[in-house]
Amino acid sequence: MPPWNVNDQRIPQGRLALFSYLSATFIVLLLVGFWHLQVMQAEHFSDLAEKNGIRSLPIIAPRGAMLDREGRVLVDSYPSFSILLLRDNPKLLEKSLPEIEEGLGISKEDLEQQLDAAKGEPKFLPVIIKPAATEADRAFVDSHRADIPVLDLMMVQRRRYPHGDMLANTIGYVGEVSVQDMEKNPDRYRPGDIVGKAGLEKQYNEQIEGTDGMRRVVVNSVGKVMRTLDNVEAIPGKPIQLTIDEDLQQIAETDFANKEGALIAMDARTGEVLAMVSRPTFDPNDFAVRIPNQEWAQLNTDPHTPLLNRAIQAQLAPGSVFKVVMATAMLESKAIPATYTVNCPGSAVFYGRVFHCDHAHGQVNLHKGIVASCDVFFYNVGKQLGIDRISYYASGLGLGQRTGIDLPSEQAGLVPSEEWSQRVNHHKWYPGSTISVAIGQGAVTVTPIQLARMIAAVANGGTLIQPHLLKGATGLKFGSFPLSDDTVQQVTDGMWGVVNEPDGTTSGQVKLQNVDFSGKTGTAQTEGFELQNKLGKKLKENGWFVGYAPRRNPEIVVAALVQAGGWGSTSAAPIVRDVVKAYYDKKGGHLPQPSTAENIPPSAAVHPAGVDAGVQRQ
Repeated sequence: MPPWNVNDQRIPQGRLALFSYLSATFIVLLLVGFWHLQVMQAEHFSDLAEKNGIRSLPIIAPRGAMLDREGRVLVDSYPSFSILLLRDNPKLLEKSLPEIEEGLGISKEDLEQQLDAAKGEPKFLPVIIKPAATEADRAFVDSHRADIPVLDLMMVQRRRYPHGDMLANTIGYVGEVSVQDMEKNPDRYRPGDIVGKAGLEKQYNEQIEGTDGMRRVVVNSVGKVMRTLDNVEAIPGKPIQLTIDEDLQQIAETDFANKEGALIAMDARTGEVLAMVSRPTFDPNDFAVRIPNQEWAQLNTDPHTPLLNRAIQAQLAPGSVFKVVMATAMLESKAIPATYTVNCPGSAVFYGRVFHCDHAHGQVNLHKGIVASCDVFFYNVGKQLGIDRISYYASGLGLGQRTGIDLPSEQAGLVPSEEWSQRVNHHKWYPGSTISVAIGQGAVTVTPIQLARMIAAVANGGTLIQPHLLKGATGLKFGSFPLSDDTVQQVTDGMWGVVNEPDGTTSGQVKLQNVDFSGKTGTAQTEGFELQNKLGKKLKENGWFVGYAPRRNPEIVVAALVQAGGWGSTSAAPIVRDVVKAYYDKKGGHLPQPSTAENIPPSAAVHPAGVDAGVQRQ
């Protein structure tokens, strides 16, 4: 019998041993591989896992447009790109910064400041490091997505001001949210957000800024979006319609070319602002992207103050326009008879000082005092009224207080009184100072918008309208300072004579055919009389004119200030005439064409009034 059985199926011991060795080797290799992956390369794969994660990308809401009263665009937005810096991988971010600085032309200091500002924000929220990306910037980001995955592009709607500097001080500008705003509204704002900083952009920021959206996406290790998890769309800001009439605005802007000053045109019945000019000004497009520090510093230190909205912030002596207040106070108080007359020989002495008038007007009553703007007449009226009575009527007609216009930072001006002198100067009011106040000099200061409202109030019988720029505004507050019919008639007849009578201060050069146009000139010295005497020369005066139509219960009122323009009759009155003419031309169906106001030759104008050794012209 053979030593083995042919049916025996057992594996030979040699083969079994070989299989065991191979299995053990495979297990060892697996264990070594696992150890290498989980221990030796743990940090590397952790980084990859972090990169292949979820990111939240903001969707910026476009700001609402601003339209004029007829729906024409004054401000809108246009598509642009911003560059985002993703911060969810700190190590990769730190490693990429030098290349980002060089490739995008961003200084190290600027980049560090922006990252410092965002330190308190969650890491999944990116930082906008370049608000307006150029074509070269976009090409750099697209071509470096693999090696610099911390950069991304975001579509935004950039603010656009198609008319450049027209209406700039009224519209305002936008800029990055401040630290203070973020602290006040931590749930609303984050670094890099754009908000209104001045003018209407600031006043109505909540209505026009909209609500940003957010897109949550899954990205791979090189920043490529693999899929979108959810998408919360942005809610665009609401457009607002303004009371501004672009046609009248263009006329006023053209007339103010190369001048300094302001203009305010209003519907005298409703308070709707039809035009508002402030010169010099700036281009708000410069603020639509982050404005360079050097340019911002230059705007803030410019002695001509282009950022000042002179229509509501210039606090200056009103000159002879203030005589409308004096005439109203004289008639309403009945402290002086309505038939009161004064002989004007060209000057008068009060409290030991000589106060001049530019002409020897002879016998002057109230009507002639307004029409020819006789200083001697109003010196005497002021002396008899006294400062507190003057203050009462000036304040009642809206001077020395804000008008309530829907713009930030309106100034109040100043109407002096005995109480004010004691409180501020710590001494009693000197009666000699009343003489200067009586012709709109001395301590009294006003803004152009205050004068426009004051003149409208006198012409309509004492209703103080609330100026506003938002079409259809609600909750307006109209004040009341009732004036007698006789007062309204006498004062408005005087202002009609300023424009239309031969001896009026405009010499009839600005009267309008078929328009019942009235107004009052004013010229105010910009420095004290003592300084003028010391220098031995006359300093250039500020020219004022406030015009309106028709003579009583006016539809439109326009106040113009031309700083260092000289006489109001030659510098400011032609501008007001052009705007009022354009209003009636348009009302009659004729589209107005912008025209440059020509100054009336000084030889053609009547030159009333003067103060002390210097001349205070109309």
